[in-house]
Amino acid sequence: MQTNFWQQLWMDNEIRFHESEANVFLADHFTGLNLTSGSRVLVPLCGKTLDIHWLLGRGYRVVGAELSKLAIDALFEEMEVTPSITRVGELWHYQAESIDIFVGDIFDLSAELLGPVQAIYDRGALVALPEDIRQRYVSHLLLISDAAPQLLITYQYNQQLLAGPPFALGEAILSDYYRASYQLSCLGSRAVVDSFNGKVPAKESAWLLRKR
Repeated sequence: MQTNFWQQLWMDNEIRFHESEANVFLADHFTGLNLTSGSRVLVPLCGKTLDIHWLLGRGYRVVGAELSKLAIDALFEEMEVTPSITRVGELWHYQAESIDIFVGDIFDLSAELLGPVQAIYDRGALVALPEDIRQRYVSHLLLISDAAPQLLITYQYNQQLLAGPPFALGEAILSDYYRASYQLSCLGSRAVVDSFNGKVPAKESAWLLRKR
């Protein structure tokens, strides 16, 4: 993990990746996972995303993983909730009603610590990771979640014009990562407005991953 890079972004409040409302694809497509109320959803590299508020507000339980303590302190402050905080191995465990967040390196999060999850919502994790870490992340998530179904959000744009993150990930790359474990379906795409500072046209896509 690029620990110093991400920690510095949060310290400098350089969080352009943070959306001011719940993601459109979350609202449009999360029901496609066919979860019951009370199902536990893993949100990797969650930051203080408002998507967590959306999930909790619809009766789901959330378990997040995040590198930055600043982000999670801000998340609970915005929720007006005081969590219990305990040390578990290399991670800090923030816990409150219907929500658990593990702060630290996601690769230190084991299946035992995570507990059972019924789905994964990945809006900002896979696209945030450089190529040399991505495959390890995919394998790790498969292991700790028992290949739970996923709603995955990605971006497509000319990577030569913009270095990322977020990184451009097309269907061929996703197929390489997931085809051994999941059936992959594109649920829809939309143009990205302003998120790339007007530098390059970009498209955001939603994918449904179901265990084979």
